[in-house]
Amino acid sequence: MSEGETSNDTGTAKHLPPDRILDDRLDHYRKLGVTQVKLGLADVDGVLRGKYVGLNKFASLLHKNGGFCDCVFGWDVDDQLYDQGIQTGWHTGFPDTGFRLLVESERWLAEENCPYFIAEFVAADGSDHPLCPRTLLRSILDRYAEHGLSPRSGFEYEFFVFNESPHTVREKGYRGLTSLTPGNFGYSVLRASAQSQHFIDFMDYCRGLGCELEGLHCETGPGVWEAALMATDGMEAADRAVLFKTFAKVFFQRRDMMATFMAKWSMDYPGQSGHLHVSLLDKEGRGVFFDDAGPAKMSTLQRHAVGGMRRYLREFLAFLAPTINSYTRLVQGAWAPTAATWGVENRTTAIRVIGGDAGSQRIECRVGGADANPYLVQAAVLAAALAGIEEAIEPGEPVQGNAYDIEANLPGELRFASHLGDAADALDASKTARRLFGDTFVEHFVMTRRWEAREYHRHLNSWQLERYFEII
Repeated sequence: MSEGETSNDTGTAKHLPPDRILDDRLDHYRKLGVTQVKLGLADVDGVLRGKYVGLNKFASLLHKNGGFCDCVFGWDVDDQLYDQGIQTGWHTGFPDTGFRLLVESERWLAEENCPYFIAEFVAADGSDHPLCPRTLLRSILDRYAEHGLSPRSGFEYEFFVFNESPHTVREKGYRGLTSLTPGNFGYSVLRASAQSQHFIDFMDYCRGLGCELEGLHCETGPGVWEAALMATDGMEAADRAVLFKTFAKVFFQRRDMMATFMAKWSMDYPGQSGHLHVSLLDKEGRGVFFDDAGPAKMSTLQRHAVGGMRRYLREFLAFLAPTINSYTRLVQGAWAPTAATWGVENRTTAIRVIGGDAGSQRIECRVGGADANPYLVQAAVLAAALAGIEEAIEPGEPVQGNAYDIEANLPGELRFASHLGDAADALDASKTARRLFGDTFVEHFVMTRRWEAREYHRHLNSWQLERYFEII
């Protein structure tokens, strides 16, 4: 199997008995000198948790589900156990939860000479796991299918690249870091050309991973890049985004550099977004957002989708802004929205309608940060749009000009929380969130976000020390 090649081809293989397909695959791996397989599962924060398994274990996982310690639902991004876990915790003894290997998700890791497979959590009886983010997204996609619709999505990510290592950033206390390049060079041909080998290698790497980039360029700020992943079908778009975030870090760390997807790593520089572009297709694969006779070429379906996003993004904000750090980005004048506004080709609004034709008319949700879990971002945006379609919510008039100028005058139900704790409270109180995502997931996720907020308030940060240590 060559770099970038996967074995989920159609053709004669699909007519073979499953055991024969498995035997052929294992034989192929052995001919390539492959002795292990890597698998990964995304937790609620979008962190990939996984392991290597030998070929014999891999073969058994294709016949039956595997087991994974359910502590991954009981701890935070720092592996610290939640103090108020409901579904798992000391009171449950942290048993294994199941997972299923998705054989069609195979990627080839050329630098490791082994395949990678996406897995998703399942309950003990093999049914869907109520806390699995990937399963949550699939439930929303299933609701669209009931309407004869299928979403097509593409993520865009901004990230900073440093000439640092995991050791040096800690030794420096995350201060005084050396960026890959200095200065503000948004869309710079100079910087991209001078760093062309990194840019080209990275695009090739992503293509080989099955996460092809539509575009890659410098953003404003020292060492900032922006990558646009090629749009694709709903679940595949989120899968690619999750893999992209982790393996982008792998790519740079292997080359003695580091990439960060924090929403804002320094108050001196712009924040890092994780925008999502969405369109909808009918059963024949035709775009349904375009209407040549509609205002701004918007179909009724697109207007209602925008209306739903405008109505419910505030309630779902914790999915799109899931960390304490997320809210340092969501401030006025920083290219990030602070309220559920919408406009046509307006980058100051939360919801940007992008005109075109039946194949390109779409919605860009500009709320999400680079730090958010792609499965939950897509689930939240699509769920809000679906609620708008089902409830026939009209979006009102689009914003003309600077959306920040009107946000202070908007009603409270359209203005975003400025802190994670408040966003968690809004999600907890949302009847629509509970209807679309289920009580179990909502209550667990709200618990994890409240924990995150308490952990922040429980620790001193450098700003507090520098401000108060001597003078107060």
